[in-house]
Amino acid sequence: MQDLLERDTIDAVGDVRAAMQRNVQTLQSLQPEDQSPASWMAPAEEVMRNHREWVRLEWRDPGLQLQVGVDSPYRTPVFARLGRDNAQVEVAQACALAQRNSAAAYAPSTYVPLPDGLGLEVMELCLPWYQGGRVRGFLVASYALSEMLEAMVRREHTRAQEVSFIEPDGTRLAVRGGIHRGQRLFSAQQLLALPGYTLVLRLDSWRAEPNWWPHLLTALVMGLSLALVTVLAFLARDMRRRQRAERDLADALAFRKAMEDSLVTGLRARDLQGRITYVNPAFCEMVGFRADELLGQGIPAPYWPPEKVDEYGKRQAWRLAGNTPPREGTESEFQRKNGERFPVLIFEAPLINAKGLQTGWMSAVLNISSQRASEELSRATLDRLQATARLATVGEMASLLSHELNQPLAAIASYASGSQNLLQTQAHAADAVGAQIGQALDHIAEQARRAGLVIKSVHNFVRRRDQSRQAVAVQTLIDSIWPLVTLQARKTGVQLLIDCPTDLPSVWCDRTMVEQVLINLARNGIQAMQSLPAGQARELRLSVRPAVSAELGQCLEFAMADRGEGISPAVSAQLYTPFFTTKSEGMGLGLSLCRTVIEQHGGRLQHRAVWPSGTEFFFALALAPTDDNTSPQRQALPQS
Repeated sequence: MQDLLERDTIDAVGDVRAAMQRNVQTLQSLQPEDQSPASWMAPAEEVMRNHREWVRLEWRDPGLQLQVGVDSPYRTPVFARLGRDNAQVEVAQACALAQRNSAAAYAPSTYVPLPDGLGLEVMELCLPWYQGGRVRGFLVASYALSEMLEAMVRREHTRAQEVSFIEPDGTRLAVRGGIHRGQRLFSAQQLLALPGYTLVLRLDSWRAEPNWWPHLLTALVMGLSLALVTVLAFLARDMRRRQRAERDLADALAFRKAMEDSLVTGLRARDLQGRITYVNPAFCEMVGFRADELLGQGIPAPYWPPEKVDEYGKRQAWRLAGNTPPREGTESEFQRKNGERFPVLIFEAPLINAKGLQTGWMSAVLNISSQRASEELSRATLDRLQATARLATVGEMASLLSHELNQPLAAIASYASGSQNLLQTQAHAADAVGAQIGQALDHIAEQARRAGLVIKSVHNFVRRRDQSRQAVAVQTLIDSIWPLVTLQARKTGVQLLIDCPTDLPSVWCDRTMVEQVLINLARNGIQAMQSLPAGQARELRLSVRPAVSAELGQCLEFAMADRGEGISPAVSAQLYTPFFTTKSEGMGLGLSLCRTVIEQHGGRLQHRAVWPSGTEFFFALALAPTDDNTSPQRQALPQS
């Protein structure tokens, strides 16, 4: 019996010690931090309702001055009669020890008389509150020893036994439970060592005379206990194995999750019906949707472009039917939540479960926007290099042609001049035939001179030499090019129209190069109308009108308008690009050279659509300088 009582006493002391440690943790959770006394009252009152063993809870400052206090709601305030000054010594003693140890400390119990003529043993607990390495205050809890026995000792110990707190000299401080006084009285006690104070927990029990039946029952219980312990040992071993397996599984899952989250490749899993069952963060970031917005989505997917839903739906139906996707991947286009489009490369494979059955499809999605941009940049760079090489070749060819053609053109001019001289010395030069032959030779000489000027201008243009500019009358420019344009227009049935006032001032330009620009634009307009059906009007109109330009100020605008089918936006975007042409036999240099010539004159070559059909190319030339100013003139122009 004594051994059983000793064990009960040890268990009771352990229960009390564990409960007091939990109470210290509760106090630590009540540390005020940045709270005011008024805001601290509510959580303190809630704690007091859950701890009957405390009769008062206080918050004191570093000087132990009371800030606020809360009494137990289960009894009349214990210190209402004598106040807290009588316990100031014990509180100071406990708080001093707590500050030295930086932990909770206790003071010896004191007797507090109550108004009903009874009294209560009260023990003070002090817990320091640190902030920034300094003591900012103390939490003081007052224990009622009798309530400690009631709340902290199990009922099975107080039901047939008397439990009490005593001092080391045997003085009883608090008692709970009761015993039947008899001949066999057993007593056991254990020390309850607390920081700053030591109590003794004592258990007293009465037992009757032993008989064999209880011993038999005890043996049976012991046998069952051993069997239970054995079973528990096996269960514990199985539990440890299970916990180890669960821990390994959790580690494996965490490792897989970390790998999936760190991937820059989007991962997507779908079931056999095409519903999305899994996406990783990279895929969500790629398409701009959250995981909960994608999971469970079927066909069509929310990131498919609307115009490609049918195409992608057929592709998915073919794949979900069991067909194997290509190993090199499939290129597609996705649409982010904000509407932005981007190209992707998708690799798909069957998703096989642990039983070897296919449960869906697993996809790896790569964003190839940067790859496409790099390819476009490389292609553009290669195109520019090829264009540069071709331009260099064209420059060399132009220089060579201008050098080689100068000699035969000079010979043509010499022969024409000699023939004119011979005709003038002959007697029959005055008749009509001689006059016509002389006029034809004059035209030959004029065109040979003009060809020489063109070659010289091209030669200077290729070598980037300064071009000679002069004041040229508008009518002179038109008269120079119109016979050549008329010949080509007559062959194709194009009607030529001129809209040019007679009182326009002269322009400041390189006459030969501007004439070539007008001829090139006229030829392009004529060729644009060759494919028109018979009966439709074919008109080419040259208009010259005064204008004001931001670059040139007062100027003249030249416009060449045709009635062709017009220029599509795709062609218009690269119309002036070197070597770009829509003609089967064109080199793609005409408009590019025209634009360069006009830009060298300070203007810009542009085009626009005209109603009801056709295109108008237009550019501006500066006015010729006046006599007292070498710069192009800025005088007012007549309005057409």
